[in-house]
Amino acid sequence: MSRSQQTRTLSALAVTALAGAAIPLLGAAQASAETSGGCQSATVQYRLVDSDGKVVGQDWTSQGGFHAWDTVPGTVEVRLAPGQTVADGCTYPVSLAEYTTEGPNWNTSGHQTLVDKATVRLTSADVAGNDDSGHTWQKLSVKSPDCYGQIDLYGDDVTYDGKTGDGHGPAPSQPDNVLTPYHLIAAWNGGDKACTTGASDSPSPSASESTPGGASATPTTEAPSTPATASKTPTPVSTPTTTSKVPPLDSTPSASPSPSANGGSKPLAETGAGAPLGLIGGVAGAVVVAGAGAVWMSTRKRRA
Repeated sequence: MSRSQQTRTLSALAVTALAGAAIPLLGAAQASAETSGGCQSATVQYRLVDSDGKVVGQDWTSQGGFHAWDTVPGTVEVRLAPGQTVADGCTYPVSLAEYTTEGPNWNTSGHQTLVDKATVRLTSADVAGNDDSGHTWQKLSVKSPDCYGQIDLYGDDVTYDGKTGDGHGPAPSQPDNVLTPYHLIAAWNGGDKACTTGASDSPSPSASESTPGGASATPTTEAPSTPATASKTPTPVSTPTTTSKVPPLDSTPSASPSPSANGGSKPLAETGAGAPLGLIGGVAGAVVVAGAGAVWMSTRKRRA
């Protein structure tokens, strides 16, 4: 074999080694993107039924938003919408929670207090098909409020009661702009009277403070009027965002009030982009240096 042929052979070997080193690593990056898909967000449908199982109002729907009730919603049936593929082992928690509020709608709801909550878990068995006449759907029901209240249907199993610890989250509060529950699908609110509170404790301080004289009674009367006027000043805010797309069970609820379309998990393309590119570059660089050294040695020998 001539020296020129040896040079070409060594160069070809260097290129082949580079390709051989890069292909397995690129293949590993592609496998990571494929296996990270797992369980994706799914669309939930719901309908209201009465005690006899008859549909109340609209049949199966994914309509979001806040709805004022004429009568308090009873049982809510839920399922996964037809036309979507749900892998075996994927689970989607859906909860129904009932709160007492300070008014009949979101803008007057004030600080909400959790009264009752129920959760079911939807799987591939709960995906609607072409013929579901004999199918029994999962049901959610909570206590019916007898005063101003709100009922939330949402796509996770967190208890939004204001407590700390695993499984708990902040209670909804319109004045503080706390827009929970997250992954809110739909909500209903209403009522025709204020909920009972510990109002009987309020007159006691007033009576005791009246002892020093009539002058102290004047500031006490004026003090409540200032916050009352201020509370009417802010303009009404929009209701929390709703979405029919809910994340699978293994996804952590978003810390942001706005729902996440993919349930907080990384998109497939982003996962692929996180491949070990630095490692690929290092190996490629080492192979290129080795090939260049071989060519240089061959050229030196030929000149000698």
